[in-house]
Amino acid sequence: MATVTEIAKGVYWVGVVDWDLRHFHGHELSTHRGSSYNAYLIVDEKVALVDTVWTPFAEQLVENIRQVVDPARIDYVVTNHAEVDHAGSLPAVMRVAPRAELLVSPRGMETVPGHHHQPWKLRAVKTGDTLPLGEGKLAFVEAPMLHWPDSMFTYYTARNLLLPNDAFGQHYATAHRFNDQVDERALHEEALKYYANILTPFSKLVQKKIEEVLALGLPVDMIAPSHGVIWRKDPLQIVRKYQEWAAQKPEPQAVVIYDTMWDATRKMAEAVGRGLLEGGVPYRMFHMSVSDRNDVLTEIFRSRAVVIGSPTLNNGVLPTITPILEDLRGLKFQNKVGAAFGSYGWSGESTKAIEEHLGRCKIPVVAKSVLAKWQPDAAALAACEEQGRTVAKAVRET
Repeated sequence: MATVTEIAKGVYWVGVVDWDLRHFHGHELSTHRGSSYNAYLIVDEKVALVDTVWTPFAEQLVENIRQVVDPARIDYVVTNHAEVDHAGSLPAVMRVAPRAELLVSPRGMETVPGHHHQPWKLRAVKTGDTLPLGEGKLAFVEAPMLHWPDSMFTYYTARNLLLPNDAFGQHYATAHRFNDQVDERALHEEALKYYANILTPFSKLVQKKIEEVLALGLPVDMIAPSHGVIWRKDPLQIVRKYQEWAAQKPEPQAVVIYDTMWDATRKMAEAVGRGLLEGGVPYRMFHMSVSDRNDVLTEIFRSRAVVIGSPTLNNGVLPTITPILEDLRGLKFQNKVGAAFGSYGWSGESTKAIEEHLGRCKIPVVAKSVLAKWQPDAAALAACEEQGRTVAKAVRET
């Protein structure tokens, strides 16, 4: 059990570290390093709890609160976002804090009752609204589609503390609470993976919201998200990273992804890689039947080019390739170029299917597809190398 931590005078982390978590949102997102569900208790003249934890950890949250104050003293519960990893413990909290008023965004007036169907005292707060607690006050900023319509940020003026819920977080379980206490490389890997796999479709909104929050001129000494560690050393570093990621300016590198039945498509993938290197572009290669989809998507997010290969199966691609094609469409990656290759025995539709999907993803195809019947011969492998060189040229020219 993680220790309750006073992160600033009168402000306590009362959340839960989930060391065992390996998949999030069902199996939508892999979480190799676990995660945490962060809840923050502010003890001023009034007492406020900002966010709760995932439903299975409700009793642990209540016990953590009891280590600081009697839960019956809680005056306000702020729900920045109604998804159950943040608000699933609301029923347990509201049972032990019967006089608490529940503060939500205007859209939260729909999502919180929609999840819980309870007769709680709800109040909607909008951007610019404040709530006096005593020494300090809470200020609220709506943040729709970061990453739900009901999302908002809460700011505690007495400690210059920004509580942005899902924004600026990571799925990263650790014994420590702060960014200057953990492995910086691992932290930034998880922060990037979190952005690439969850927030990329909302990049324009991310840019706009960051500009809006910065324009308020609020001093920020600490950013405490609802997953992962708290940013206290140079806390705005993660804001700058979000601005960089939201711009979607990829690195001059490529990702080659493929699956194979009898090694024909693997040989072609390796030939594409040789061509990329000859063209001066580094690459990473992923065999999708043994690769983590979310890790691959993070690499594609960073990269300018994605080259996709598959044998033909049932007039299309292998089932391991389909999910990442759908993710490319849903995540709306920008500033990419692509190409397709594959092998076949009878009909040979895989490269056409890949190219059509790249078109739906608005990823221009910059090299002629290569399709080899049975095992690729020397001519087919040479064509794959040429494809790699052509993609590399497109990468270098941008």
